Amino acid sequence: MSASPNDPRDRLPLTAPVYHILLALADDPRHGYAILKEVEARSGGRVRLSAGTLYAAIKRLLAGGLIEETDAPSDVESDDARRRYYALTPLGRRVARAETERMADLVALAATKRLAPARGGSRGGDGP
Repeated sequence: MSASPNDPRDRLPLTAPVYHILLALADDPRHGYAILKEVEARSGGRVRLSAGTLYAAIKRLLAGGLIEETDAPSDVESDDARRRYYALTPLGRRVARAETERMADLVALAATKRLAPARGGSRGGDGP
């Protein structure tokens, strides 16, 4: 049972696209296309969200109070008034942090089973 009605653990686990979106918004507000590009860049091209996946997730994140629409950052000259910028809410930041902790616990468990890759090494195990 959770400690409070807004316990971030009640929102876990997150889907991979949702987690990537929250990570993309952790530093600065971004518009949709910038979120897509940030996810692709940070994942080294391994993750490419479709526009449909992105905007469906944004709709759910807005409804859940994890992100909010915000004004464009002051250092950005908006070339399109239709662009909507999104930012993490305090709850969204707590949920992203809780998901990070949950996954770190899973990786630690996998390491005890010799299933986690060596630090700085390749992915996968060292044999059957």
